[in-house]
Amino acid sequence: MKIRTREMPYDKVLALPRSSHEKPRKQSVIFRMLMKVLSFCDLSRIGFEYRKIGMEKLAPGQPCLILMNHSCFLDLEIIADLFYDRPYQIICTLDGFVGKKWLMRMLGCIPTKKFISDPVLVRDMVYAVRTLKSSVVMYPEASYSFDGTATALPDSIGKCIKLLQVPVVMVRSYGAFLRNPLYNNLQVRKVKVSAEVEYLFSPEDIKNKSAQELKEILDEHFSFDHFRWQQENQVRITEKFRADSLNRVLYKCPNCLTEGKMIGEGIYLTCGSCHKKYELTEYGFMKAVEGKTEIPHIPDWYRWERECVKKELQDGTYRLERQVDIYMMVDSSAVYKVGEGVLQHTGAGFHLTGCDGKLNYTQTPESSYSLYSDFYWYEIGDVICIGDAATQYYCFPKGTGDIVAKTRLAAEELYKLTKAV
Repeated sequence: MKIRTREMPYDKVLALPRSSHEKPRKQSVIFRMLMKVLSFCDLSRIGFEYRKIGMEKLAPGQPCLILMNHSCFLDLEIIADLFYDRPYQIICTLDGFVGKKWLMRMLGCIPTKKFISDPVLVRDMVYAVRTLKSSVVMYPEASYSFDGTATALPDSIGKCIKLLQVPVVMVRSYGAFLRNPLYNNLQVRKVKVSAEVEYLFSPEDIKNKSAQELKEILDEHFSFDHFRWQQENQVRITEKFRADSLNRVLYKCPNCLTEGKMIGEGIYLTCGSCHKKYELTEYGFMKAVEGKTEIPHIPDWYRWERECVKKELQDGTYRLERQVDIYMMVDSSAVYKVGEGVLQHTGAGFHLTGCDGKLNYTQTPESSYSLYSDFYWYEIGDVICIGDAATQYYCFPKGTGDIVAKTRLAAEELYKLTKAV
């Protein structure tokens, strides 16, 4: 899927009028049924199945908050299939509205910006459940998983649930990440997908529990490991491209400790420095072709990279500096390419300069608990997105070496270290 882009000078983009806020529009029944039909066709081809847990507690037509783990675009089709019998609004990142605002509104989507404090979003959610009598679908992790495990939930999720005062339902998908992992350049594998739909909190539960207690329960339910699930359930993935671009996630060699030289191609991940080669097996393990396998489990490898980044931050040695192409989003008409610049990330946060000296943006570590970063974003390239409520800057790194995953890890660990002070 692509996105509408335009080239425009930085100062002219700044002068463009910002999109004005619009209240959520109740989902069109026709569009909801169309989504159901289209989703059913796709899901039938992959043998989609689901089971319900306690869903008899949810009355027909009763608004609820639907939370789902975020694996790939298939998540939206699963929701369309499961909840076609009730109106719902979908919390969607604002870039999803670019070039198709009318359609997204008809589908019941509510725009927001990832990892940016958005009080307007909370008001829109309250309006949806109380005035429109619609359910609200939210992917609270906000971003797709890089390594097949859960990403952090916002601290405010418990407070949001307390404010809405409607039942909470959780949808857990199994196999969706393995079918289409983010790192793999939209290459789809033959993996069966299933889901569980569970009634999690009643209004009485929400009233009797604190926001922190609700958050802790959600953390437990959003604890998963898709690669472990593959191994335990003996899900065999035979595609010969399964390790393509795995270097985006496993960017550091555990043998020689070199970063940015890993090459994922076919079924192998190879270090371009020490030349050690690992196979991604059909059952989701990393296995050294020769010698010792240092870290056989991909999420463990990713956690090790996280610990390495954390140590760099604690030692004061972490630093990112990279030439980038810069795009901006200020409205839903297009994403505007405004020029080139330099993105820096240190213990002091982000610093973006460019556009012939006209752009100078800084972002402190405590601004967000995570980072909007993505692989092959709308088929343009790997991206690091920073910004505030008014403007977002999409930075596409130039040159070789994978930095997107490490930058997200650094932003998350830096936030924790800053908050701990």
